Amino acid sequence: MDIHAEICRAIDQYKDQAVKLSHEIHEHPEMKFEERFAAEQLTGAASAMGLEVEKGVGGLATAFRAEFGGPGPKIAILAEYDALPNGHSCGHNLIAGAALSAVAGLNAVARNLPGRIVFLGTPAEEGGGGKIILVDKGALKGVDAAMMAHPMDAEWSTMPALATRHVRLTFHGRAAHAALAPWDGFSALTAMLQTFQSVDAARLHFRDGSRIHGIITNGGQAVNIIPEKAECQFLARGKTSKYVAEMAERVIRCAQGAATATGTTVEPHLVGGYKNMINNLSIAHRYSAHTESLGVRAVEAPPDMPTGSTDMGDVSHAMPAIHPIFAISRHGDGSCHEDAFVKHADQPHAYAQMIRVAKALALTAYDLLADPELLKAAKSEFEHRHES
Repeated sequence: MDIHAEICRAIDQYKDQAVKLSHEIHEHPEMKFEERFAAEQLTGAASAMGLEVEKGVGGLATAFRAEFGGPGPKIAILAEYDALPNGHSCGHNLIAGAALSAVAGLNAVARNLPGRIVFLGTPAEEGGGGKIILVDKGALKGVDAAMMAHPMDAEWSTMPALATRHVRLTFHGRAAHAALAPWDGFSALTAMLQTFQSVDAARLHFRDGSRIHGIITNGGQAVNIIPEKAECQFLARGKTSKYVAEMAERVIRCAQGAATATGTTVEPHLVGGYKNMINNLSIAHRYSAHTESLGVRAVEAPPDMPTGSTDMGDVSHAMPAIHPIFAISRHGDGSCHEDAFVKHADQPHAYAQMIRVAKALALTAYDLLADPELLKAAKSEFEHRHES
């Protein structure tokens, strides 16, 4: 019996159901922690396969977990399904469809699995850090390795995702009539604007590959009143969690300096963030071999490639993990978070790639169960990782 062929055959047989489900999720976009429709679709599909599904995992209403197979190691396949304000512009409907398809393929050979598969539904990747909560709550306890794949406009077996740190700043001044007695006021807005200028000046001194961006969330109360309160948010990104913490402290010092200069005060709040992605190359290379056998070449991403961030990075600090990228559009035709990508994520080409990637994930997961040397290599690499 050729287990690899059986897995791929089962995924092909499940294709119509997976594409329909992915399309339905695409047509019902839901923001972080509100993915009720998507979670119901996915848990219903898993239950229809005969899997016992636990809902509300980790205290998250839209998280779920199912486990199957025989005795041995455990490999987790993660699904994302939250959207952005402009819809599924990150293609999480395809991530969900690929994960479900991979699970369908592996479930078809469940009696012959030399270990267990964990199907984990992870809400709120877009800013909510659902995977961080699930790791902290023990949803991945006992799991030996984890994987998922993300659509983009390129094909890579790894993703050099950046660490993040959120900073929220609240400035307090003193209100005054802007025409009758502006000298009696201290402008919280002026302090905030000076903070933005100081942060912009600091960009020169941040390490290569770092990113920092901010928005004003409260610029004042009325145009004819000196603003007594102003608020903004910054997101610092860097190659390591340690360095983004330094960046966040630099932002806070900029704010404190601006407050001193304007006679105001500032309350800084650090609002969490994501860790950088530690790509397990032992697993990534096996994934790459499978995707190449399926007709597409996926090599390691350049370490200096422009990239974003993901809470899968936190999973990769807890266990060996991969987060490969698969192409559903051509470079320059629109990528993640852009309006054009919403349409790309619901095209026949995207669904064909979703099924291909599901096969590569499923075959890689099976190999981790069946090949003790591969899992041993992945764990050894993880133990010698660098988290700085």
